[in-house]
Amino acid sequence: MGPRIGPIGEELQVPDKDTKAMVGTEDTPGGKARPNPQDLRPSVFHSIKFFVLCHSLLQLAQLMISGYLKSSISTVEKRFGLSSQTSGLLAAFNEVGNTALIVFVSYFGSRVHRPRLIGYGAVLVTLAGVLMAVPHFISEPYHYDHTSPADMPQDFEASLCVPTTEAPTSAPAPSNSSCSGYTEVQHLAVVGIMFTAQTLLGVGGVPIQPFGISYIDDFAHNSNSPLYLGILFAVTMMGPGMAYGLGSLMLCLYVDMDRMPEGGISLTSKDPRWVGAWWLGFLISAGTVALAATPYFFFPKEMPKEKRELRFRRKALAVSDPPVSKGEDASSERSPGESPEKKDGLAQIAPDLTVIQFIKVFPRVMLRTLRHPIFLLVVLSQVCMSSMVAGMATFLPKFLERQFSVTASYANLLIGCLTIPLAIVGIVVGGILVKRLRLGPMHCGTLCLLGALFCLLLSTPLFFMGCSTHQIAGINHQPGAQPGLELFPGCTEPCSCPSDDFNPVCDSSARVEYLTPCHAGCRNRVVHEAPDKGQVFYTNCSCVVGGGPVPAGSCDSACSHLVLPFMVLVSLGAALASVTHTPSFMLILRGVKKEDKTLAVGIQFMLLRVLAWMPSPVIHGSAIDTTCVYWAQSCGRRAVCHYYDHDLLRNRFIGLQFFFKTGSLACFALILAILRQQDKEEGTKATIPNLGLQQQLLASGAKKEPEESRV
Repeated sequence: MGPRIGPIGEELQVPDKDTKAMVGTEDTPGGKARPNPQDLRPSVFHSIKFFVLCHSLLQLAQLMISGYLKSSISTVEKRFGLSSQTSGLLAAFNEVGNTALIVFVSYFGSRVHRPRLIGYGAVLVTLAGVLMAVPHFISEPYHYDHTSPADMPQDFEASLCVPTTEAPTSAPAPSNSSCSGYTEVQHLAVVGIMFTAQTLLGVGGVPIQPFGISYIDDFAHNSNSPLYLGILFAVTMMGPGMAYGLGSLMLCLYVDMDRMPEGGISLTSKDPRWVGAWWLGFLISAGTVALAATPYFFFPKEMPKEKRELRFRRKALAVSDPPVSKGEDASSERSPGESPEKKDGLAQIAPDLTVIQFIKVFPRVMLRTLRHPIFLLVVLSQVCMSSMVAGMATFLPKFLERQFSVTASYANLLIGCLTIPLAIVGIVVGGILVKRLRLGPMHCGTLCLLGALFCLLLSTPLFFMGCSTHQIAGINHQPGAQPGLELFPGCTEPCSCPSDDFNPVCDSSARVEYLTPCHAGCRNRVVHEAPDKGQVFYTNCSCVVGGGPVPAGSCDSACSHLVLPFMVLVSLGAALASVTHTPSFMLILRGVKKEDKTLAVGIQFMLLRVLAWMPSPVIHGSAIDTTCVYWAQSCGRRAVCHYYDHDLLRNRFIGLQFFFKTGSLACFALILAILRQQDKEEGTKATIPNLGLQQQLLASGAKKEPEESRV
């Protein structure tokens, strides 16, 4: 970091001298200065603009790899037999490693080679992405029909109705009770590898954003720094959208595309047993991170501070608002002289502390910051908003699949092309409103309150946009109830149907779904060949009026046409919630002491991780599990859920979202009430009968007005 002391006129020259001394005397006997190689051969790695470009691409790739799991969460559940609670815990586990180490960024910030440490973190993120794909290669090929023998094409005769007297006794179909110990160990190893990869992903992401932002702020021109950070955030915000887009593409491909069975497959992407190539997206994302990480090992520890303001920015400021730009320059020039006053903040004194002293001081400073009511309420409101976002980002694709019978690929496409862009627009609009209208704390609080209120109102119709689960033969629509053989229709009594098979067929005329063709009493199988892929039908079904034929796959939802209106409301709500991002952030910056601002932002992000991003996916996953009406069994344990009660699923998932939005609205209302009370108290103090004091207050207020509006 550049020095914070020195005369006003020498501020821009001091970092330059330090850098020249560092470069010029390096590896030179006696420390004699030599001509700076940078003056002779300018290096692109000494340009802060190139660093901004590299860091934008790296953060984009990092968010893409961390968001990709959320786009394929339902596919991973089906492939490895995970419950929603377990998959939610997996999605949240990358925050564990991140939260455990993020506190020490303030301590190590100025002591390390920041670009190189960013590069090491990116290498860890790359390894985590590769490790996430390893379970695909160490697992057995995916068998979507567990009753078919290994030498027979899947989905052939094993699921058909075979009379009990004709059923073979020498080779019984494998069941969940006859699982080998190797299978169970393999399952535990796969889950352990994925949790380890998520932890590494969190640890690798610790230095990337904080060190990159501080590096840009240290060596960019004071007037250019906000523009560079704005470009950085704008590019970074495209990461989640690209993650869902990548998920949409990858899940169109079959999971075992690298080891396709000889007879091929008869599944389509609309079949509930379809599993896409979830692992391929992790490898692509990891390769992108690796490429983006390479330049960081060539950037210097310090570079010359940028001397010139960007030309188009200087012209724009001169035309639009010269006094403000002049004030900004004056304030930036005064910042070195103000550094002794900032010495009270933990972020400023951290370089002078040992690790033990830092750990002892941190809790006291954090408690002092949390005692501020505005800061505490803003953080609580952001915790509620982040909990809503974390739950929706993780399980919205799965919710759309179940509620509206859309494919995983189409669900990701809707989120990546509609919800994420509108959320980005909301953040930008919030920043523009704060900047252009020069909103003070009171107006920032009002904007946050309005955004949260309209977001809550838009989520109300979502409770009614859906329909009940269609009838499933033999399954009681009560969560937790397991079907027994005695619950199936009597037409299947002559058949020898396995209880743990899942190969659904749909009687579209009666809108009844059967677990397998056997449970529908079907005895024959017909494949209608098509140019792209064959469609499987089952005939001679004793439980179907007319005997069939019935197509393979689940029945389509009667509410499929509501998916687009549903997503429009969700996306508009996300945009309105995002409008509160910038004004709530400004409430934090204006509500704490100047010396505690850096640490307050760090505490804010730490609390958001601990209270929102870690528990929220687990809470949403547990709520989704309580709506399951039929669980698959694997080796005697509960695996993935095949059927949900759609009404309960909708009410509990949207209800959780509604609860968090209400909490955020209540916090913003309290913030506004406190700000109004503070304004009244300040107005009462201003009415002092001393006329001379009133004149002094008016005079000082007139001088400070430009500075307050500038903040």
